[in-house]
Amino acid sequence: MSGSGISIVIPTYNEEAGIARTLETLLAVTAKYGDMEIIVCDAGNDRTAEIVSGFPVVLCRPEKGRARQMNAGAALARHDLLYFLHADTLPPESFVDDILEAVRSGKKAGCFQMHFDDPHPIMALFGWFTRIPLPICRGGDQSLFITRELFLSIGGFDPDMQVMEDIDIIRRIEGRSAFHILDSHVVTSARKYHRNGMLRLQAIFGAIHLMYALGADQESIVRYYHDTIES
Repeated sequence: MSGSGISIVIPTYNEEAGIARTLETLLAVTAKYGDMEIIVCDAGNDRTAEIVSGFPVVLCRPEKGRARQMNAGAALARHDLLYFLHADTLPPESFVDDILEAVRSGKKAGCFQMHFDDPHPIMALFGWFTRIPLPICRGGDQSLFITRELFLSIGGFDPDMQVMEDIDIIRRIEGRSAFHILDSHVVTSARKYHRNGMLRLQAIFGAIHLMYALGADQESIVRYYHDTIES
């Protein structure tokens, strides 16, 4: 294992439309660093894997489920610092230095704040809330950096979780260490908001957070998610 680099883990499911742009951006930003790797964990059935195979990255084909896919990527990672990134999210150009500086200062886990790729005032407001250190303001779209040591000590992502796996791992991180929100912003796709309605989708996400907080089982949360959200 290497202690000086970052392993970027990207779970994908039918992301053929945008994965090339994501990888091109990441490779351009990380080109000046000598100790980086990108691992794409694809569980889809479209051309994502074919497209990814044309890039100088690691491709694995684990069982479907974002938590399982990210665990599979972490198991292949050769660095002691892990960075989990959604396929439709682009980190800031400074993300490598931001993460390395945070870890050097003693931070073991954290995320970025977030902007959407839609300038609508409502979407800007939703993004503004990601600076607030409350569970309801967190989400996997903000990405996640974590040291391998801490990741392993908490057991990684819960493989049985199909939704809320990001909130669950943050909760367990906070049981061992502080969770930090960095000043920089990732930019994530607003496509689900466009398909489902801005206010309607945010209300659904709020209901899912409430279900999780009240102890609802995964089956109930997943059923509600699929019944109400068009992916």
